[in-house]
Amino acid sequence: MAKSVKTTGKRRINKRTSSVAAVKSKRAFNSYKQAIGYLFGKTDYEKAEYLRYNVTTFNLNRMTKLLSLLGNPHKKIHTVHIAGTKGKGSTATMLAKMLESNDYTVGLYTSPHVVHLHERIVVNSKMITNLEMLGLLNRIYSPVEILSKTDPPTFFEIMTALAFMYFVDKHIDIAVIETGLGGRLDSTNVIHPKVVGITSLSIDHQQQLGDTLDSIAKEKAGIFKRGVPAISVQQEPIAMNILKSHALEVKAPLSVTGNDIDFSYRFETSREHGPHTRICLTTPTSKFEHLRVPLYGKHQAINCGLALAMLDKLKASGYKIDTEKATQGLHKVSLAGRMEMIHDDPRIMIDGAHNAASIRELIHAIGQNIPYDSMVVIFGCNNDKDVKGMLRELQYGADKVIFTRSNSGKAVSPQDLADMYTEICSKMYQTAVSLGEALRLAKSAVTREDLICITGSFYLIGQAKISFSSQMLRTR
Repeated sequence: MAKSVKTTGKRRINKRTSSVAAVKSKRAFNSYKQAIGYLFGKTDYEKAEYLRYNVTTFNLNRMTKLLSLLGNPHKKIHTVHIAGTKGKGSTATMLAKMLESNDYTVGLYTSPHVVHLHERIVVNSKMITNLEMLGLLNRIYSPVEILSKTDPPTFFEIMTALAFMYFVDKHIDIAVIETGLGGRLDSTNVIHPKVVGITSLSIDHQQQLGDTLDSIAKEKAGIFKRGVPAISVQQEPIAMNILKSHALEVKAPLSVTGNDIDFSYRFETSREHGPHTRICLTTPTSKFEHLRVPLYGKHQAINCGLALAMLDKLKASGYKIDTEKATQGLHKVSLAGRMEMIHDDPRIMIDGAHNAASIRELIHAIGQNIPYDSMVVIFGCNNDKDVKGMLRELQYGADKVIFTRSNSGKAVSPQDLADMYTEICSKMYQTAVSLGEALRLAKSAVTREDLICITGSFYLIGQAKISFSSQMLRTR
C-alpha cells in the first residue's frame, strides 16, 4: 500500500514510480480510433437493455484478476469513495476541486459522461488525452485478452482499471472515486479508501438494485470498510437504519451531516450572486461559515455539505487543508449537465435528472433560481428507471411536456411515456420521434421569457449538448 500522507508539507514528498508502467504488451493499436473501438466493443452494462445484477454479471474476482495482471495500481494510490443514488458526481467534483486548490494532485473518476468518454478520467480538472488513452489501452490489451479466454472483462471494468493506471502514472496525491452502479459489487469497490461518502438514496435502477429503499441502501453500504470513516447525508429512516446497521457490522465509524456533524443551509438572493444557497459546517477540526454553494438547488447544498465533511475527515487524517483555499476551489466548480444553460434565445437548459427524486429537486431548484413565464420540458428516459415516479414529479413543474427518446437502446418510446403521463394528469403534451423534432416543437411554442428544459436521461442531454455545440461551431 502507498505510504501515509506526510503532514509536514502540502504533498507527499516520496513520489512513486508506477510498476504499472512495467507491464509489457504487444502494441495492439496504432491509432486512437482503433483502440477506442476495441474498448466500446466490450460488454457495456450501461447500455444493456436487460441486465441481471448478481455476482456473475458484476464480479469483483474478475476485476481483482485484471488489476493483479496490471500490478495492482489501485493499491498504489490514496482514494476516497462515494456512492449514492443522486449527487455522486457533484459531490465528487466539489471535493476534488477543494483538494486541488490545496495544492494536491487530484484524480477524479466519475460516470456516466455527458459528451465525451474522457470526462470520466480527470487529473486536476484536465481530461485524459487521446494519446494517453491510446497508450493505456495498448498496455491493458494483453491482460484483457488473457482474461477474455474464460471470463471477459466488461467496458466499465476496463475503464476503471484504466483510471487507476492513469492516476499512478500521473503521480496523484489522492483520487476521488465515484461508484458506477450500486456499490457492493461495483468495479470500484476494490479500493481501501481514506473516507467513504454516501449521497442521498432514492429509488433508481430497480431492475438491478431492487425497488425498495432498504435493498438499495444495502447495496450502497457495501462500500463500507472496517475502520474507514463513513459519512452520509440525512436519509429516509429505513435507509439510515440499514446504513447504521451495516456500519456497525463492519466496524466503520459512521457520521451524518446535520446530525453528528453540525451542518445547515439557507437560500438567499444578492445583487452580486443572484439566487443561491449558503451553508455552514463545523467540526472539531474545521469551520466553514456561510459558504456559497456553486451549484443551484437545495440538493446541491446537501451534496456540498457532504464534500466538506469528507474534506474534514482527510484533514483529520493528516492532509494539510487550508479553509480559504478550499473555499476558492469550491467557487470554481461547474458541472456539465447540471442545470446547464446551453442556449440563450430561446433559453434552453439541460439537466441529467434521471430518477423521481432528482426530477423533484430539479423542478424546485428551477422555481427558486430561474425566472420564467412558462416552462416546456423535453423528456426522455430509459426503461430501467422509475418512469411513473419521474412523470408524477414532472407534472408539478412543466407547463407542457414533449416526450421523445434518446439514442439509448433502453429508451422508453415517446408514446409509452405519453400514455403513462395521461394516466397521471391531464396536462398538455406532445410526442416527437427525435430530439431534433422535439426541439423544433418546443421552439415554436415559447417566447423569450419562457424556458425549455431537457431532462430525464444523460444520453438525451448529451445529444442536446453535442447538437448545440455543433451549431455554435457552424455559426463562427
